[in-house]
Amino acid sequence: MFSEWWTHLWLNEGFASWIEYLCVDHCFPEYDIWTQFVSADYTRALDLDALDNSHPIEVDVGHPSEVDEIFDAISYSKGASVIRMLHNYIGDEDFRKGMNAYLLKFQHKNASTGKLTPSQGASGNNNCCLGNTGFNQMLKISQKKFCASGPRNDENCPNWMVPISICTSEDPSCTKLEVLLDQPETTVNITNVAPDHWLKINPGTVGFYRIQYSSAMLESLLPGIRDLTLLPVDRLGLQNDLFSLARAGMISTVEVLKVMEAFVNEPNYTVWSDLSCNLGVLSSLLSHTDFHEDIQEFIRDLFTPIGMKLGWDSKTGEGHLDALLRGLVLGKLGKAGHKATLEEARRRFKEHVEGKQILPADLRSPVYLTVLKHGDSTTLDTMLKLHKQADMQEEKNRIERVLGAIPAPDIIQRVLNFALSEEVRPQDTVSVIGGVAGSSKQGRKAAWKFVKDNWEELHNRYQGGFLISRLIKLTVDGFAIDKMAAEVKSFFESHHAPAAERTVQQCCENILLNAAWLKRDADAIHQYLLQRKAPPV
Repeated sequence: MFSEWWTHLWLNEGFASWIEYLCVDHCFPEYDIWTQFVSADYTRALDLDALDNSHPIEVDVGHPSEVDEIFDAISYSKGASVIRMLHNYIGDEDFRKGMNAYLLKFQHKNASTGKLTPSQGASGNNNCCLGNTGFNQMLKISQKKFCASGPRNDENCPNWMVPISICTSEDPSCTKLEVLLDQPETTVNITNVAPDHWLKINPGTVGFYRIQYSSAMLESLLPGIRDLTLLPVDRLGLQNDLFSLARAGMISTVEVLKVMEAFVNEPNYTVWSDLSCNLGVLSSLLSHTDFHEDIQEFIRDLFTPIGMKLGWDSKTGEGHLDALLRGLVLGKLGKAGHKATLEEARRRFKEHVEGKQILPADLRSPVYLTVLKHGDSTTLDTMLKLHKQADMQEEKNRIERVLGAIPAPDIIQRVLNFALSEEVRPQDTVSVIGGVAGSSKQGRKAAWKFVKDNWEELHNRYQGGFLISRLIKLTVDGFAIDKMAAEVKSFFESHHAPAAERTVQQCCENILLNAAWLKRDADAIHQYLLQRKAPPV
């Protein structure tokens, strides 16, 4: 069975993306794969879906050049997230029966969305606003379309049928109440819940929507983060929702930083990975200010306890997620300038280069990143020598991804020139340029200039494929100045990239969103970070 047309691409790709996780969860439940799904697919889809320049799951395709643009997080990750929500709402047995009937009816034929389920034609995701009216546990729930640019008073905004589930601290893994929200707002009564118990909406982070809690409800959830009674997938989802709400101007970024500090006892790799990614976005935003070092101190304070607990060397009985967590934490601390981490990374790097003690594969990326971030031209020379000597492509790619961390502007240019050299495979050039753009404010400017100066060669290499979109996104998405959006738009009006038109629009939108976020919250963030450093009175 095949899709009738590219319009229904999500049926193939969304279902394939969802079922691969379902299979892993069935075979290896200890992997906690659905938490990884929420970090890798669910939140990624929500972020893209909140842009004005997004598109519905089902989108009309009128020209072949438009096909490449829908191979994105909407068709794959949102498609998978919606199917996961439907599977959870319908139930496994009935979902299986429905899929079996669908496959039998349309075997050896073409199918469309409407033949599987009512069309998911609306673009956008919901924002459920919640308020606890007191100790009687009456909960008011409302829905609005969530936009990355903030709330809108749009009378024509449709209401969705939103499956709402609620759990409590009495049993965080068990749904206590389910309701289908099919109107703008409703009030539900949660029975037999003690006044001091917390309520969590969307347990398992299955429903495809963001949640905005009242201040009191959010405060009540913080102990569940600290003592880990809130499940990992829900700790991740809560933090990610807050970060997106802050970027949209619906809450203050300071609120998010305060919640992040509650993750001091967090042991889960996937939760740390998502938190690290969001802090990376915030760090990139604040690179446009004169207090960038203050957010680095916040990162050091947050990651130091877990870094000390993990140490540098693997322990007996550790699993693969522990090894991933160690690499993540050490890389984050090293990049943020944590003194002890930097010293140990330099020592181990020296022994590795001299052949005295070869670095384990799990530690190479964080060590390479750390020494480059605080290195000089000699460090880069050594790293390029390791790249040339590497006999495995995996090691070459590992080095290429971190070369951009080098700080000095003149050395950054060497890295960019290296990206287009014969030493780097054409398909890996984008990663090198993206690494430069994502490393610093200076790197971002240099990478954008490099892309403009070498556009003809880069476009000839990657036109018509997804790499041209990825190149553009990695290069310009981190800007936070209004005029840069105009500059990017102007450049691509005169340098057409048909396969990346939507990507360019999304990047321009993201730049404007970043600029608005910075203007709105920079002073408050600065004051909060200064307050943290002030000695207690």
